[in-house]
Amino acid sequence: MSPEEVQSLVAEIEKKDLSTAAHTWRVVLYTRAILESFGVDHDTIELVTKAAALHDIGKIDIPDRILQKPGKLTDEEYKIVQLHPATGFTRMMTLGVTEEPILNIVRYHHERWDGLGYPFGLKGEDIPMGPRLFAVIDSFDAMTSVRPYRSQLGDDAARRALVELQAGSGTRYWPEGVEAFTELFHTGRLDYILHYFNDEVPVPAFAAARQEEFDAIRKRYERKDGNRQ
Repeated sequence: MSPEEVQSLVAEIEKKDLSTAAHTWRVVLYTRAILESFGVDHDTIELVTKAAALHDIGKIDIPDRILQKPGKLTDEEYKIVQLHPATGFTRMMTLGVTEEPILNIVRYHHERWDGLGYPFGLKGEDIPMGPRLFAVIDSFDAMTSVRPYRSQLGDDAARRALVELQAGSGTRYWPEGVEAFTELFHTGRLDYILHYFNDEVPVPAFAAARQEEFDAIRKRYERKDGNRQ
């Protein structure tokens, strides 16, 4: 699947969920950063970051009144939202997508380590590694970015999010994934994502997301940070 094809699909998601554009860009960058820290090969990184960009493709099938609701969802509305991993997987298959890392993250990114996730209730190592790790990334970003029901951003939100991830380690989240993400966060290598790519910053097309651009943005942020010291 080409970057242009990915961008076309992401644009469809953005039409349904106004918070998705920056969220997509951030989870792609978080995913790339943690895979690089693991020493994963370039081709696998490219494929898994495409999967990260497409993880919420099933939201296309969720009514606007639910996705954009500013208050708490009803039980019935939440059940509808819980269908989006399955409808996303179906959409990917209909489009002829065959890459397993993409299909797995789309289908399983809301499964939980303790088996209480959705839509399939997979548990522990029955969940493929990609979705296990991505669930940590996706949750962290959800807790540190603007949503209809929350407007707080910044370092305090990040610290609270890490506490929540640690509290859910071994129940909601894969323990090794939480540990790896937390350690990487504390190195400062994720700061440029958290502080620069927030929901008020215009985001480029996925097709333009080349490594040299990531590096240029990271260096620009690091220079600014250095000048403040």
